[in-house]
Amino acid sequence: MKVKIVNKSAFDVPQYATPQSAGLDLRANINAPVILKPLERKLIPTGLFIELPDGYEVQIRPRSGLAIKSGISLVNTPGTIDPDYRGEIGVIVINLSNDEFTLHPGERIAQMVVCKFDRIEWESADNLSLSERGDGGFGSTGTK
Repeated sequence: MKVKIVNKSAFDVPQYATPQSAGLDLRANINAPVILKPLERKLIPTGLFIELPDGYEVQIRPRSGLAIKSGISLVNTPGTIDPDYRGEIGVIVINLSNDEFTLHPGERIAQMVVCKFDRIEWESADNLSLSERGDGGFGSTGTK
């Protein structure tokens, strides 16, 4: 599938790290290092604008290496980019560690995964069919 992209960043378009990677790495399009204090969040620009085909979204997800090594994650994970959005892709990063974190220009900050989606149509009902789980909520299926 081809997706139109406008790249106003100082870096190459997002790439897959390996032939079987699901996510494309997004880079911080910043001119100088950005310091994130503990529990601080900031919107980081990517300089990227995309045009998705109808029926597809992009999910913005944390990078596992940044999460485990530095406690850096995304506030709204996964973030969703709808097919009709034409603005710049921004990534809301948060520092969940106890230490300051310095984000450098061009650093890989998140990954984006292109996903197909279907739209639904609500069908009003007076009740729902029975299932084995029923209305059992959080923790109802056990821990093992």
